[in-house]
This record gives sequence, C-alpha cells and structure tokens, in this order.
Amino acid sequence: MSNLTYPSELAIAPLAKPVYATVTVPGSKSITNRALVLAALTRADKVAFAEALTAAKSGSVQFDDLDKVVTRCALVGVLRSEDTEVMLDCLRKLGFGIKLYWKMHAVVVSNYTQRPVPWADADLYVGNSGTTVRFLTAMLSLGTGRYRLDGVPRMRERPIQDLLDALAQLGVRAASETGNGCPPVVIEPTGRWPGGVVSVRGSVSSQFLSGLLLVAPFAGVETEFRTEGALVSEPYIQMTVRMLRDWKCDVEQTNRGYRVRPRPADVVGPAEYHIEPDASAASYFWAAAAVAGGRVTVSGLTRASLQGDVRFVDVLAQMGCRVEECEAGITVHGGPLRGVDVDMNDISDTVMTLGAVALFADGPSTIRNVAHIRHKETDRIAALATELRKLGAEVEERADGLTITPRPLTGCAVDTYNDHRMAMSLALVGLKVPGVVVRNPGCVAKTYPGFWQDLDALT
Repeated sequence: MSNLTYPSELAIAPLAKPVYATVTVPGSKSITNRALVLAALTRADKVAFAEALTAAKSGSVQFDDLDKVVTRCALVGVLRSEDTEVMLDCLRKLGFGIKLYWKMHAVVVSNYTQRPVPWADADLYVGNSGTTVRFLTAMLSLGTGRYRLDGVPRMRERPIQDLLDALAQLGVRAASETGNGCPPVVIEPTGRWPGGVVSVRGSVSSQFLSGLLLVAPFAGVETEFRTEGALVSEPYIQMTVRMLRDWKCDVEQTNRGYRVRPRPADVVGPAEYHIEPDASAASYFWAAAAVAGGRVTVSGLTRASLQGDVRFVDVLAQMGCRVEECEAGITVHGGPLRGVDVDMNDISDTVMTLGAVALFADGPSTIRNVAHIRHKETDRIAALATELRKLGAEVEERADGLTITPRPLTGCAVDTYNDHRMAMSLALVGLKVPGVVVRNPGCVAKTYPGFWQDLDALT
C-alpha cells in the first residue's frame, strides 16, 4: 500500500462557498480485479507486448525471458488499494509473475507455465475483498491441488455458497470450511470442467456469475450459465461480458443466461489494457456539487463507460441537478434539490452517496430494491439509517431499502463500520453541516486511499 497514514477521527471542514472543480479519480476497482484475472489467464501477443512496453517505458526497462512467457499483459490505470493489492498478493502466491510500476499506475502480469494456475497449493488471504474471494474461487477451479481462501472477520460473514453450489455442478470440490456458506473456502479441483449447463443464483451478489464467466473461456469446454431468480447489480455482469470480448472471448447472452465457448489456444489477448476511472468513486464528487452547489467535473468518464454507476448522475438530474457530458468527462451542476423515489438495484454502490444528498432535498427520498447490500462490508441499509438519524434525519428502514425525510441537521461524530463507502458518503454531509467528524477515516484505503486529499482539494 501507499505511505498514507490516517488519524482515528477526521473533522470535515464545511465549504464557505460553492465548489468549482475538475477531479481525476483513481482506476476502477471492479475493472482492475477483473482485468487481473483475465491478464493472468490469457496469452498475449509477444511482439505487441514488447512494443507496448517499450513505448510506455521509453526503452528504460528491460524484460527478461520474453520468449518463455505463456501469458503476459500490461494493465494501465490500475487502482492501488487494499482490495487490489490483496488480489495481486494472491496471484503472486499462486505463482504468477507480478511486476508493479505504481508511478505509472501500471502492473504487468505473467505466467511462465503451461498451466492456468501455476502452483498447485496455496493459502490465500483476501482481506475483505468480495471480488478477490469470489473471482479467485472461480479461477482456482481450473487449478489442481488444494487452495484455501480466508479474510478478515467480516469476510467470514459474507456469503459465497451460491458460487460453491455452481462449482459443485462442474465437479469441483469447493466448500465453506465452517459449513455456514461463508469463507474460509477450501477448493480441491482436478483442473477440468465437464462443461454443460450450470445454474447460478444471483440474488445475493452478481460477483458469483461474473467470476464463473471470467474463467469459463479457459476451461476448454462450452458452458452455459443459467441464472435462477432475480439477478442483482446486472450492470456488473455486462461489464464482465464486455471485458471478456475485449480479451477476444466468445460470450453469448441467451434467454436464460450466458453461453461461453472455449477460447482457442492460438487466440491472443491484448498486450496492453487501459482501466477506466472508478465511477463509484466519482459519485462522491458529483454529489459534492449537489450538496454544496457549484460545479464538479470528473474527468475520463462518459456514459459509454463499462461501469453502470455512471448512471448515478441521472439520479442527481432527477433531484434537480444539471448534468453535462463533454470530451473532458461528466459535469454535475448543483441546484435546488427535490426528493426522489428510485430503484437502485443496478447502482447499489451509490446508495450511501444518495443517502447523504437526500438530507438536503426538499421532501423525502426513497431507495428501493437493494436488500443485497446488507451483505456488503457492513449491513449498509441498517448502518446508513443509524448514522443519518444521528445527524437529525427521519429515516424509515425496510428490508430492501429506506426512506429519508430531511429534518434540521446537527453535526456529530459518525461511525463508518470499517466500510469505505460509509466514510466517503457521510463526509459529504460535512461539506455543508459544521461539526461532522468521521471515525476511522482510514477505511477508505480499501478502494480509494487518497480520498481525503482529493476531497480537501475541493476547498
């Protein structure tokens, strides 16, 4: 991780005037961890790779044994955070070559073996990274041997049984060590899938299906995944599919799910892949314009983004903000806010951001269809309701969401539940309300270590 240090509590300084700023946020966590898996599994064109790296490094860095590499890919715009660094550490422990060029926000992933997973045994620590534990559980089904994945205490409460049940249909021995359907997970694969039709439940997390889709092209057989019941956060599945096609994988959407055909051995992937800025991180700065007034542009993002969370600006537009798109990025202009009633299932990582903005609206705001966020880093519905009430709002909590009715606000110390999104969202209230203090501000390191410096730059 970077050398940043954080106090135990951080007081937020209210803005004295509307904000006018252009912000650059770090790379997408969701894209970074997907790209790391694909880069590890995909053979890249050696000549194209060498040319790309020579251009990027101006010839100042030499790469040894290029002719021996089976897979090698350079990722540019990589997010450096706790979630991505645990993924990188796990890939190292699985035998992949990892070279870091953090000054360039770049990572090179290599595999010097003919096996999808180089090493046969590993004990992996995944922290509290849902993408890491779920993507690697799927990826390791292509390996041979025995693997164990474990994380922080909260990770041991985060469900993964739906993924384990899907892998069982493929003949993969993968189980919750304690039998409660949560990590630690032990996987004992044979290295081969039989293919066929696999049923996948997606009502808890879309990451189960995404993990399976990411690795299916490399299993050597055609596999069809059929989703059972409602599928939450569907834009993340579309992100996965679009990235698979960037890696020249054959994925077809069917009436009931997705069909993935085996990737021919002679097909090569991108030698270099650029990662977009994180749209979930961008939501905090677009929301700052809504809360404080003025204008904020987040550069490098457009409505054509891989990430569904760019649609958060549409919710702000419903509330009364003006949204513009240009070559530089997407700009939100603040204005008088009105309450909204919105289904946020597809953009659920921005629920807490909207919760903060809703405090300043004229009238109540209702957030619906996000029951699955109770299984995130914390129970986000309950935590958000608790903290908004502390600030003075009237909040009605339901199983799948909440209704926030603005009331006179009073600054106070807010708890973050070791949840990065709670910390970043609640900080927005302090831009307008004096006396807001964020406890455990260091939890932002999970996905956005430099958030507090970037927020401070708005002033």
